[in-house]
Amino acid sequence: MKTADFDYALPPDRIAQTPAEPRDAARLLVLPRRAGPVRHAFVHDLPEWLAPGDLLVVNDTRVIPARMAGRREPTGGAVEVFFCEPLGADRWAVLLRARRRPRPGERIRLGNGRAAAVLVENLDLGRAVVAVESPVPVADLLEAEGQTPLPPYIRRRAASAAQTAADRQRYQTVYAAVPGAVAAPTAGLHFTPELLRTLEARGIGRVALTLHVGPGTFRPVAAEDPAAHRMDEERYEIGPDCAARIRATRKAGGRVVAVGTTTVRALETAAAEDGEVRPGCGRTDLFIRPPFRFRAADALMTNFHLPRSTLLMLVCAFAGRRRVLAAYRAAVDAGYRFYSYGDAMLLR
Repeated sequence: MKTADFDYALPPDRIAQTPAEPRDAARLLVLPRRAGPVRHAFVHDLPEWLAPGDLLVVNDTRVIPARMAGRREPTGGAVEVFFCEPLGADRWAVLLRARRRPRPGERIRLGNGRAAAVLVENLDLGRAVVAVESPVPVADLLEAEGQTPLPPYIRRRAASAAQTAADRQRYQTVYAAVPGAVAAPTAGLHFTPELLRTLEARGIGRVALTLHVGPGTFRPVAAEDPAAHRMDEERYEIGPDCAARIRATRKAGGRVVAVGTTTVRALETAAAEDGEVRPGCGRTDLFIRPPFRFRAADALMTNFHLPRSTLLMLVCAFAGRRRVLAAYRAAVDAGYRFYSYGDAMLLR
């Protein structure tokens, strides 16, 4: 199977630039995994498509305001510093964007100038390691002066203060709890507190795990053969309660409904051959693509993903490439909105 086998045509005006209002007003394409036609609904209809005893597994990672504008010393040249992951003490893994790549030892003034990043090491694909000099913890610095790391296909040229504030709130799930992601687990963006209460009242449970989504989620598959692509590692944690709830759901005959591809990757990384999900924390570079035997997830709620992406390949592994791409064509014809701020689909 080739990377080109996961391509599809999408008119540019179908790429959502703003989210649905309210969150659960987004459309929901329902696709049976094995056979049957697609059905069209809305996210607020989700309780009708699930059954009492099912268990939603969500990703409770919280997106950090990872983008910071910087200036090189002493030239004043512009540098964008994208904070990806703490490496201990004052060191961070970052992505750097500049006209000329900084060299080890160079200082980059951050934000309003009260902090700086000193380049320690250049890595590949624009990645680097920096040492941060700041009078406050880096997390506090980012909260005060960082920008929401919207994906590149959401364009915010000269965004107003109101739009910037709206993005910081809407590019975050209502149940986000553990800071560390630099991209949102977008399937979860559709849930409202009211929808969560309705699901609970219908006997549909919810439990959380954490997978901190990294910048690699947007990295395209450049190789002709997907097998040559290497996923970036992402940190995850599955607590004992989450594993126990999944075990009890399976024992009672309920389905494990993964909310988002990030949740699927964490579950399948932690699943034993018999499907038992083991608690623990670690790093995963699991690349799910056809063919793949799913051991932990029975159903999947997800957004519509970019052509030739690892996320689309995961969805195709879950319900079949031809079937998924046919559903994508149906979504395009029906006017669905795509990508992070777009509509959703339920594979059941």
